[in-house]
Amino acid sequence: MDKTLFEKGLAKRKSTLGAEYVENNLAAADDFTRPFQEAMTAWCWGFGWGDEVIDVKTRSMMNLAMIGALGKMHEWETHCNGAINNGVSKEEIRAIIHVVGIYCGVPQSLECFRVARKVLEEHDMI
Repeated sequence: MDKTLFEKGLAKRKSTLGAEYVENNLAAADDFTRPFQEAMTAWCWGFGWGDEVIDVKTRSMMNLAMIGALGKMHEWETHCNGAINNGVSKEEIRAIIHVVGIYCGVPQSLECFRVARKVLEEHDMI
């Protein structure tokens, strides 16, 4: 594993998802899951998020659309929190969910709205 890419990814991951969340995930990793946690931190966050061509707000918006389209709601909730940390507004989250509904169907947009409401309430945005 590229140590520099891991460190860059760790910083990006913590700034988006919160240091406590990331540290808890890494602390919970064991011999079975730790290699994946390390690789994902280096690859997704160091290589992917470490590319400064796309700003973090736009990247968060893209992630919400893609993860919402995939229906991975646990990850969508995590990245909805991260999107708010990266400056995505309630109105922008709603617009992203509208796009998910148009291209992926109403049931999927309803799932996104359900999770978004929970996250927005936790952030006192609703």
